[in-house]
Amino acid sequence: MLTSPHSGSRYSREFLESSRLDSLSIRGSEDAFVDELFEMAPDLGLPLLAAQFPRAWCDVNREPWELDPAMFTDHLPDYVNTTSPRVAAGLGTLARIVGAGEPIYTRKLSFQEAQARVEQCWLPFHEALAKLIDDNLARFGHCLVLDCHSMPTPLSRLGGRPDVVLGDGHGTSCLPAWSNHIAAGFGRLGFSVRRNDPYAGGFITRHYGNPHEGVQVMQIELARGLYMNERQFTRKPVFETLRQKLTCFLEGVIATEQSWGARGPGLAEAAE
Repeated sequence: MLTSPHSGSRYSREFLESSRLDSLSIRGSEDAFVDELFEMAPDLGLPLLAAQFPRAWCDVNREPWELDPAMFTDHLPDYVNTTSPRVAAGLGTLARIVGAGEPIYTRKLSFQEAQARVEQCWLPFHEALAKLIDDNLARFGHCLVLDCHSMPTPLSRLGGRPDVVLGDGHGTSCLPAWSNHIAAGFGRLGFSVRRNDPYAGGFITRHYGNPHEGVQVMQIELARGLYMNERQFTRKPVFETLRQKLTCFLEGVIATEQSWGARGPGLAEAAE
């Protein structure tokens, strides 16, 4: 199954009016069009869980309560994580900034607003994700989750950045055989691939990945420059070509999964 937690693009009037950013700048943290790049997944028999609300409104790839106390008018409860690296960077469950480092809000928020977003966005997304995983485990005994994202072009092109960064929490969320196979699949299609640098996986990868219990989770970061104009948030002419390549990639993963299941490619043969 696939997730796309950051591709939501439904910005409410209420949110836009509370922001100091214009309707284009506020999309700086959005994984624009990632859900479209993988929209063929259901036709291949793979569930695709995609957030419709924007990451800047509520980030479901965080703990439910990673909040910056400086953003709020009232005291935060003790159970809130106010000291995580994500909070320090301004990118908690309710972000303080968008990806380019620009502050979002013209005012401070109330904790009640945070509660509403967690209850209306974060909880339903994770309830749906947990159910899909549980259903797959009950039906098949294993589950492979591909958590799909995009990454911006670096400000400095020195050394470059690969087309794809795969994150498995440095080997904690996915068996090595699966990680190697997924990397090889992208490589065969002509993509340059790097592992866990600079993205090793977020909350979804680390929270749900339990490879020895049959749940493999791999985060996939696609370079935005492959398919979109990053300043105008428009699709490049090659968008459809990339989508076709990703369809081939998913078809290859499906074939391998059907052959080897949770044990990973090649492991059943080795055991024999």
